[in-house]
Amino acid sequence: MSVPVLTAVTGARWETDLVSALEHSPIPLSVVRRCVDLPDLLAAAHSGQARAVVLSADLRRLDRDAVTRLKATGVAVIGVVTPGDLPATERLNHLGVHQVVPADASPEMLAAAVETALEDPEPGLADPRQMFADPLADIPPMTARDAFPGLGGGDVGTGKLIAVWGPTGAPGRTTLAVNLATELAELHVGTLLADADVYGGVVAQALGLLEEAPGLAAACRSANNGVLDQVALTRHTRQLSPDLLVLTGIVRPDRWTELRASALEIVWTAVRTLAPVTVVDLGFCLEADEEITFDTAAPRRNGATLVTLEQADTIVAVGSADPIGLQRLVRGLAQLHDTLPDVTPVVVVNGVRRAPVGGSPEKQIRTALLRHAGVENPVLIPYDRAALDSSLAQGRALAEVAPNSLTRKAIRDLAAQLGGVPAVAQRERPRGGARRATNARNTHGEDGRAAS
Repeated sequence: MSVPVLTAVTGARWETDLVSALEHSPIPLSVVRRCVDLPDLLAAAHSGQARAVVLSADLRRLDRDAVTRLKATGVAVIGVVTPGDLPATERLNHLGVHQVVPADASPEMLAAAVETALEDPEPGLADPRQMFADPLADIPPMTARDAFPGLGGGDVGTGKLIAVWGPTGAPGRTTLAVNLATELAELHVGTLLADADVYGGVVAQALGLLEEAPGLAAACRSANNGVLDQVALTRHTRQLSPDLLVLTGIVRPDRWTELRASALEIVWTAVRTLAPVTVVDLGFCLEADEEITFDTAAPRRNGATLVTLEQADTIVAVGSADPIGLQRLVRGLAQLHDTLPDVTPVVVVNGVRRAPVGGSPEKQIRTALLRHAGVENPVLIPYDRAALDSSLAQGRALAEVAPNSLTRKAIRDLAAQLGGVPAVAQRERPRGGARRATNARNTHGEDGRAAS
């Protein structure tokens, strides 16, 4: 029985020869449709007509999201490029097309590519230099140290991803994420802070960044178009200190479609090569209703949160220290366990104080979490309202406005634990204005502070 194949190389001079080669391949291949554009290709793939797709690198509007939608229909994707076109091959690799052949490939080569794609649809990235000679092979690639020489220690490419998540009710996800990242930077650990809250991120406002350009959304666009490399990623970041970079998020919830899960997978892979530690502020919702409502590959609003949690090395689950907040945390931990059964999060309780729970709040919180969620050693963050208010009013981290705050000290200890910093190395960076010497909060020269 022949394998039905779709093609989408309309306009290419070599389309006829390609179709002929497919029809005369050593294995039975049958071209069931020659699609004229990407929408036609997606419609044909969703109809279940074919098991494989052969498309050209210059297909209009081809991006990672389109490749993901094609693979979601169960078809194998094979790319075709003009002979010798190394950049096109690399772009297809970045889009998720790992089987790439030149347009003048023999029927045997095409058959082998289709067979491999059908058997192993998600192999590692192909090396285009095995197909074409690379004139730039002797030029060393740019490293993170070339892009940002001041970035702190750690092995490039082995960066750790820390996801800060918590249930609904504003338990302090952003406050914790911002201050965790700041404390890691204070401990001389190169850190990138990313705002991936699809319900409206406020990391930029919390840090007093007046220019609200969505850096993470721009990075996702580059990833979706297959052009995200380390240099492009650094262009989308803001540098607040030699050891702290920021990818700001979307400030309007209706822009959630800009943070697609398929693109974020590439972004998180890229940030691991840029910073030893990445801290991600996430939205609260773990629902995946789109999979129930639609029978096609519909956009997933919570896909950004889910894919980040899946890729994270450490998940920090945040709840607030009051009866309602603890109840939400217990239920949220159960939902998180249902989503990721093999993950044990670091549980943090924010705003610990006597007023909402009475008696000894630390003891009561530990007892409640152990009894209802099986959490044995939660991290308890004391509530210092004056310090937190000052931090919010000035648009600065606690380390700057209240270095002796109990809240700040608890977050610093957690940052050292997560960053693997020995206790002896927990010394603070000298202050006095040097923090923003590399790049002011606002690139146009404004002070960048929120009105107090």
